[in-house]
Amino acid sequence: MKKLSLILFSTFSLFLLSLNAHSEDLSDPQKKWTSYVNGNAKVVDGDTIVIKNLRIRLFGIDAPEKNQICKINSKAYNCGKSSTEALERFIDGHRVLCTWKNLDVYGRPLAFCSVSRIDGSTIFLNGMMVTTGNAVAYKKYSKKYLDAEKSARENREGIWQGEFDLPWDWRRKYK
Repeated sequence: MKKLSLILFSTFSLFLLSLNAHSEDLSDPQKKWTSYVNGNAKVVDGDTIVIKNLRIRLFGIDAPEKNQICKINSKAYNCGKSSTEALERFIDGHRVLCTWKNLDVYGRPLAFCSVSRIDGSTIFLNGMMVTTGNAVAYKKYSKKYLDAEKSARENREGIWQGEFDLPWDWRRKYK
């Protein structure tokens, strides 16, 4: 009977230790764990969406702010609104899948997000926003979209058609 009690106590202790170790891994932001969410997305702006009440930041890109003004041929336009509308068009009512490993300083997932279309094609939203000139590569945090940005700049897509402040410079000036 004493042996059985010792075995049960040991097994229970090991179970509690493994449970505690697992929960520490998930709560430690420095650990590499991956989460995901999919569902209908509400577009907040050109680099932020909400799925199931979870505010998600698209990783590696920075889009013009909602009220940011840019110019094409000296004519002002709201490039922040244009960027938001572009993301809405890419999503086009389809379910969005986002995966992430890390959170930003505001606790938002820094995610790679995609939309699978009925025709079998997939749109990778982060890269598409940069490729079409509706966002820029956020070089401070990632080099992943440098080629997409170069292509947009060379082809004069979106904001690259005219003059604009980089989103981080605009925030520093006006917020």
